[in-house]
Amino acid sequence: MKFEDAKKRAEELRPLLQYYTKKYFDDEQVVSDYEYDMLMRELKNIEKEYPELITKDSPTQRVGASIKKGFEKITHEVPLQSLQDVFSFEEVYEFDERMKKASEEYNLPLDYVVETKIDGLSSALEYKNGVFIRGATRGDGIVGEDVTENLKTVKTIPKKLSEPIDITVRGEVFISKDDFEKLNEDRILEEEGQFANARNAAAGSLRQLDSNVTAKRPLDIYIFNVQKSDSINFKTHYESLLYLEKLGFNVNPVKILCENIEEAIEAIKKIGDSRDKLTFGIDGAVVKVNNLELRERVGTTYKTPRWAVAYKYPPEKKQTIVKDIICQVGRTGAITPMAILEPVFVAGSKISKTTLHNEDFIKEKDIRVGDTVVIQKAGDVIPEITEVVKEKRTGKEKKFEMPKVCPVCGAEAVREEGEAVLRCIGIECPAKLYRSIIHFASKNAMDINGLGEAIIEELINRGLISNILDIYNLTLEDVASLKKNGKKFAKNLIDAIQESKSRDLYRLINALGIRHVGVKIAKSIAKKYKTMENLMNASLESLMLKEDIGEITAKSIYEFFKQEQTIDLIHKLELAGVNMRALEDEENSDERFEGKTFVLTGTLTDFSREQASEIIEKFGGKTSSSVSKKTDYVLAGEDAGSKLRKAQDLGIKVISEEDFKNMIH
Repeated sequence: MKFEDAKKRAEELRPLLQYYTKKYFDDEQVVSDYEYDMLMRELKNIEKEYPELITKDSPTQRVGASIKKGFEKITHEVPLQSLQDVFSFEEVYEFDERMKKASEEYNLPLDYVVETKIDGLSSALEYKNGVFIRGATRGDGIVGEDVTENLKTVKTIPKKLSEPIDITVRGEVFISKDDFEKLNEDRILEEEGQFANARNAAAGSLRQLDSNVTAKRPLDIYIFNVQKSDSINFKTHYESLLYLEKLGFNVNPVKILCENIEEAIEAIKKIGDSRDKLTFGIDGAVVKVNNLELRERVGTTYKTPRWAVAYKYPPEKKQTIVKDIICQVGRTGAITPMAILEPVFVAGSKISKTTLHNEDFIKEKDIRVGDTVVIQKAGDVIPEITEVVKEKRTGKEKKFEMPKVCPVCGAEAVREEGEAVLRCIGIECPAKLYRSIIHFASKNAMDINGLGEAIIEELINRGLISNILDIYNLTLEDVASLKKNGKKFAKNLIDAIQESKSRDLYRLINALGIRHVGVKIAKSIAKKYKTMENLMNASLESLMLKEDIGEITAKSIYEFFKQEQTIDLIHKLELAGVNMRALEDEENSDERFEGKTFVLTGTLTDFSREQASEIIEKFGGKTSSSVSKKTDYVLAGEDAGSKLRKAQDLGIKVISEEDFKNMIH
């Protein structure tokens, strides 16, 4: 490659790799490991040919990631370096030639240890007198994040060693294949984004600012190196690994002692062949010099040790058959198609199903039941159908149609304009029960104090509630059974449930979880229709006449109240004594802000934004999240930003908190 072409290509690669690296260390992978490795390799080759093109900020000159805001910094006494990647056995032999020269020069024995390169987040654990005192992520290799409290939640990290020694070790925090699959299945049901791979899941879990979140994730760790130990001198790496096991550490189970490079390459092949049987994900095999004195003599570069290389396995593609397509219903009603596959091993995992995302994805790929398809899983990325092998079609394949009704409860399934997702709109759908009840009992809805997520989950698990109405059928005995000495808790919760029956109509409307309807719209339609009966009988045209309700929201409300499940639930709630009317407010006659729109910005000292909004709405006004020509007032607190500037540019009246107080008194 000519110099000018190399320079141009390097300038293209640097920002691209920097972006991919940032996303990777923010636990959001946007390209496969293989694609990233190939681009990095290309940049390294350019810089090798033209060293004058190397810049200080080049991705080839940096290790790891920046420190996440919210974590304390820890400087590693011994740097946590990354490994030099190789992609062929020829490169492994070249590595061996360099090590042989060093071995002869320093008259030291040369053998190797081959280990699996676990796909996780590298961390250092520090022990004093055998007690775990501190743990950190790799970070940039020199400075990491203090994640001690999070690491304490990992069950396989010993809090106390079998010997009272001072030692710092390095390991890889990961999530096993089975746990990763279950974690993603749960996230599908919760309608949260799936983790791209087990590494991202582990890294994101370990780097949580709240250790309670970390504790809920199935993290594991394998230790693979002694970073520092003043009391024990090892001669070989393999010896140190055996000692770590004796201390009580969960050491990498795949560690193969090899006399020469030929045995090391056989070990790499063996690991590659047995990836399917491993319970954890790997993205390569590591070849390490075993003799620690030779390692010391060989030394390191700024970024990598010279005494080790990581062999990267190429990405795998496999063909299999789509046996069926089924639909799962998430906890907010999203209906997601899943392909049931003839089981096939890809990149170390047995794949028997994969998400098809939505109707548009199926049509774009033209995926049919009975099709032969190509599955790709580079590294441990979520397996996905990349293409259909249409030449293998026999004519017996069947086109798939998304259901017209929910496969769980039979309620109508609706795909709104502009959305790719099909949703169940049945309020009593069992798949939505947990989320529905959480929302129903929440502060802005029926405000049932004490009915939190953990209690709701326990009530459902014990079969004490199977729909929203069951909340009002709970007894003191039912609730008291949830906790030891739970009588006082039970009385308080039952009282709160009874109290919720008298809530204003807008709270009940919001509590029903109608799509696109929040507190503001619930208040608006309660004010217009006065009773639940009037709202249920409202025409689509009537709903669309409301200035703050668009066509999509109006259709959502109209269709919701035409469902049999909705009509049945409202009737039963009314029989249970739940209020169905807008409450009269003596101050409702004061409409001083009628027709006025406020935008709130900055920090208020005497009100929360929610309190200020409620006052504005009580006096007939409304609030908006954005400034426009239709805005009447901008209420600006401390540190007001772009909204204040826009208001000033548009000539909209800006009021202070003192001005607002004068307006409401």
